[in-house]
Amino acid sequence: MIRRAMIFAAGRGERMRPLTDATPKPLLRVGGKMLIEHHLEKLAAAGIEEVVINTSHLADQFAAALGDGARWGLRIRYSYEGPQPLETGGGIKHALPLLGDEPFIAVSADIVSDYDYARLPVEPEGLAHLVMVPNPAFHPRGDFWLDGDSLNEDGAGERLTFGNIGVYRPELVAGEPAERFKLLPAYQRAMRAGRLSGERHDGSWRNLGTPEQLAELATTIRERPHLSS
Repeated sequence: MIRRAMIFAAGRGERMRPLTDATPKPLLRVGGKMLIEHHLEKLAAAGIEEVVINTSHLADQFAAALGDGARWGLRIRYSYEGPQPLETGGGIKHALPLLGDEPFIAVSADIVSDYDYARLPVEPEGLAHLVMVPNPAFHPRGDFWLDGDSLNEDGAGERLTFGNIGVYRPELVAGEPAERFKLLPAYQRAMRAGRLSGERHDGSWRNLGTPEQLAELATTIRERPHLSS
């Protein structure tokens, strides 16, 4: 069983302004819960024991709002990146001392999905396993091709969008310098080596980037309250 997870929560949330001027985006509320709380509940249900949350913008608010994670049956640890977020790759690299040597789940705080984290492979065959979704209207070109359970950039299979949910081996970034960097080059190297797997998720999935998208989700949850659980 996977024991640890990381939630990406360090971003400034520029497109969500002015809401994020005073509150970090992961702590904004929808359906009666903070965005990040949806993930904490689902990770706990999947058997996760420890969650690492990376922080930067308004970082002190996270511990005040979430504490040590005991209310969800979790242990929360915080990875402060300083005033400048380190991007996804740099964020993972910075958090490796807290994440340990085993595969871990990583998810962005600003998505809401009905994907069951217990479905993720405990031991990915390659360096990472990514959950892909049908291309949303805001990203019609997608990211990578999924051919069976393998991801590639060669045009084999179906082109889909990365859903910001995955399971990673620390080796994916262990050799990188401790600085700000994105994960895309690491994905590309893993794909070229045949070491990046994936799956398609056809259930509910939303990326929340703007106040309008947040309000739309709030309306949907009022109409279908089960989506907030």
